[in-house]
Amino acid sequence: MSRTYKATGINLKSMPMGESDRLLTILTREYGLVQVVAMGARKHNSSLSGRSGLFVVNQLLIAKGRSLDKLAQAETLESYPGLSQDLKKLTASQYLAELCLCQALSEQPQEELFNLLTHHLKRLERSPSHLVLPYLTDAIFQLLALEGVAPQVYRCCVTQNPLCPDLETPNWRVGFSAPAGGTVTLEALHQMQQRKPMPKPRSMPATGEPAASYISSGSFKRSAHLHRQISAMELAVLQAIAQSEPHTADQSANFANLPTSNEDWLSVERLLRQYAQYHFDRPIRSASLVDACFLSSSTCSGNS
Repeated sequence: MSRTYKATGINLKSMPMGESDRLLTILTREYGLVQVVAMGARKHNSSLSGRSGLFVVNQLLIAKGRSLDKLAQAETLESYPGLSQDLKKLTASQYLAELCLCQALSEQPQEELFNLLTHHLKRLERSPSHLVLPYLTDAIFQLLALEGVAPQVYRCCVTQNPLCPDLETPNWRVGFSAPAGGTVTLEALHQMQQRKPMPKPRSMPATGEPAASYISSGSFKRSAHLHRQISAMELAVLQAIAQSEPHTADQSANFANLPTSNEDWLSVERLLRQYAQYHFDRPIRSASLVDACFLSSSTCSGNS
């Protein structure tokens, strides 16, 4: 049996190991998530130094080890240098990488997830500053759709009645419930808010921190986050995202006709963040940087 194997992968996580090595978590097309040691990658003259950076796509030759596999060779196929030159784009990319880590499997092909992630990273890198947050929000929805847990946004999850946002009425509202799976009527929302105890997630992660470790510290499990009202504009944004094609190169036209503000996109991102955390039953820690990075148009502008 061969002691080496080849794969195409993108680096999602990097940690120092020993005096000069790096421990890489890589999403590969062929084998899903793998962890490998890049020997000497932290040395300045190492050929693996640049190839072990975040979001670098490599053709890999990996040697099997007793406890950890080792990176024998890496040939860079693609990288996204523009992400590290703009803090908004870097923050969004780290967010998507962590979301992929929540849903990626090991020892199974993950070609669709690999292709979807690299598509969105490329789009983020090329996007103008004002579209970074919409593109991030769209990418979150598409990753949830690939996992099969995207929220229903056209009908009430309880009654199955269609829901159409009334943008002409300022106080128009509809319900949104993570346990129910998406949008609900206000009547159904009120009934859910009265229910105790709170329902458990429909899916549990294969790995990750126990729920108790972050429930006690003020987590997304609070009922105010599980069930809430959303505005007509928030529903319109969700429905526009749900209509978008995952691999379309430029989707700015999908959002062009919506009179949205930065605050609208932040609100929808937070909604999807809480929804994702509920379904994956773990916090998305890098998402906390989004609030600081996008709350002000002058914050974290980077070189955009």
